[in-house]
This record gives sequence, C-alpha cells and structure tokens, in this order.
Amino acid sequence: MTETAHPRTAPLRARAEIDLAALRANVRALRAHAPTAALMAVVKSDAYGHGAVQCARAAREAGATWLGTATPEEALALRAAGLPGRVMCWLWTPGGPWAEAIEADIDVSVSGMWALREAVAAAEAVGTRARVQLKADTGLGRAGCQPADWPELVAGALAAEARGLITVTGLWSHFACADEPGHPSVQAQLTLFREMVAYAEEQGVRPEVRHIANSPATLTLPESHFDLVRTGIAVYGISPSPELGTPADFGLRPVMTLSASLALVKHVPAGHGVSYGHHYVTPGATTLGLVPVGYADGVPRHASGTGPVLIGGKWRTVAGRVAMDQFVVDLGGDEPEPGAVAVLFGPGDGGEPTAEDWARAAGTIAYEIVTRIGTRVPRVHVKVKEEQGG
Repeated sequence: MTETAHPRTAPLRARAEIDLAALRANVRALRAHAPTAALMAVVKSDAYGHGAVQCARAAREAGATWLGTATPEEALALRAAGLPGRVMCWLWTPGGPWAEAIEADIDVSVSGMWALREAVAAAEAVGTRARVQLKADTGLGRAGCQPADWPELVAGALAAEARGLITVTGLWSHFACADEPGHPSVQAQLTLFREMVAYAEEQGVRPEVRHIANSPATLTLPESHFDLVRTGIAVYGISPSPELGTPADFGLRPVMTLSASLALVKHVPAGHGVSYGHHYVTPGATTLGLVPVGYADGVPRHASGTGPVLIGGKWRTVAGRVAMDQFVVDLGGDEPEPGAVAVLFGPGDGGEPTAEDWARAAGTIAYEIVTRIGTRVPRVHVKVKEEQGG
C-alpha cells in the first residue's frame, strides 16, 4: 500500500500501521549514536514484520548506507524492487543462489570453506567478481569461522582475490550478549574480533568495512562501532532490551501500531464461560467484545488471559484463550459499537499497550511480537508526523 497521511481511511478487520516518519527519525537517532560509522538498516524477515521494501526505502532516505538481510532471497527481492546501493546477506546454505546474488552486486557472507568455494565457483561461472565478507565466530557459536579455521579461510579468500574472482569487502562478527550490560562475553568477543581482524589484515586483506555492533552495541558500546553498525530492532523503535532502557531513553519511537475492529459486543450473564476450555468465567453480568485476530495473525497464544488491549480509552485484558482467528475481552459493562477500534499495541503515547507489554504478557521478547504478525494483517505504511526538518 502507498504511503498516506491518513492512517484510518478504511474499515479493516485488522491493520498494522507502519509509521515511516518514525522509522526515518529512528535511523537519524541511531546515526547520531554512532557518528563515526556507516549504518546498516537490517530489513530481514520482511523488516521484522514491518514491510521490507517500504522500510528499506525510508531507511535509505534517512541516511542508512547499507541494507542487511538474512537470506539471499530477501536481498534479491530488494534488488527486484529497484533498491540500489550496498546490500548484504549472510544466511547461506549449500546450493544457494550465489550467481544471482553476485550478478545483483550483493555482498555475500562466508563463514567456512564450503561457502567460499561455492562463491568462487559462481563468480567464475558468471564472470563477475563476488563481493565477499568473511564472518568470524568470536563467541556466539552460530555462523562464523572459528579462530582455529580462520587462517585457512583468510588464505583461501586471498587466493581467490588474487585470481580476480572475489573482493573481500568486509570482516565481521556478531555479539552473543550485547543486550546484557556488563556481560563478560562482550569484551571477550571484542578482543577476539580485533585479533582476528588484525590477522586478516596482516595477511593482506583490505576490508572496506569491519563490523560487529548490533542494535544494543550501537546504543551502548561505542568502542564496538568500527566502520559500520548493523541496526535491526532499534530501527523499528523497539529497545533491544528493557535492561538497557526504553525506546524513549534512546530517542526512538515504535513504528508499528496493531489494531483491529471489534466484531461483536454482547451482554452475558454471570458464570458464563469464555473461549476454549472456559479458563475465564465471567464473575458477574457483563459485556464481552470480540476482537477478530488470533494466533494465525501472530497474537501469541501464550498471552491468553494476560494480553492487554486498549478499547474505548481503557486497558482490557484477553479473557480466556487466544484462538486461531479471534479472542475475547471482558468490557465490564461498557458497550462500544461493533467496529470500534481495539489497539493491541503501538508507541504507547496514546495510552495503548506497547509491543514490550505484549512480550511481558507472553513471556517473550518484543522482537518476536512484531515479527510474528501474520500475512492476513495488511501493513498500511503511513506518514503520521514528519519530524521538523525531516
């Protein structure tokens, strides 16, 4: 959907409004947190559920010089949408679309020799230098090359570079615990990253960018910024950890507002069971409201009985179990009209819950709350309030 200044122009069962002005402001705020580094806006998983192409464009407009995705298919989709500039992807499996990514001028990440061999073979086949970034496992234990295997990977990359088949554009790694202030692994990973970068450079690697900082490190660890910071969840105005601070503490504003239209309001007597299993029974005569979204739309079933919703200016709580397509709230005798807006989460400044509130209710993290919103919920990209001078 196109960007519009009027976020509620049509009645919908549900909608996820994406405030692109807030996203641009968040990117500018993050750039101010890391003024000496370039900024990558990570738009993997459909921009954490916010709409990859629209959010990528907005991030570029606000000064993000790189875009990041997990899968090559996500990166290729950005190119197909006409997005220029630097794009990096890092989650490869054997037999992936190396040739297509190389032809699309996408930076590809390599964590081991099998991946380097496939990238080199694809570059040779298409006659185009591959832009390759070598990933070091400095302690996260996921993707990345172990220190013991690093000399072999560096030597292989330099040999391929000498043959004119690749250009090593970056050296990078990823933190395990940057969202936990003071965790000893943070400094240990920084030290090892510096050592692995120094080794590669001593051998002759000349990277354009060295990077390890994710959102929490961008916000709290200036010594980790190097040449580039990779900001994911913070771009969308969500704090990477409640321990680090609220979005407002970092000058960020949540970008997504999830709402639905009440499908039914009805009177029920005392002792009436509500939803599957009757885990909620009305304590007295009351009114119930039916909210037409459920776990198929990404509303976590784990928030049954605890998830907060703003209806008619009051916080309500999910009554009973969240079902696949709907859940119920006890309105306590209030009688909003069917079609009244139920706001599940948003920035919070209108009294509505936030994604962090839902994360607490479901025993998870806010990343999951926004990313899991399903495809049945249309993303409406709006321009709620462009900041002064924006």
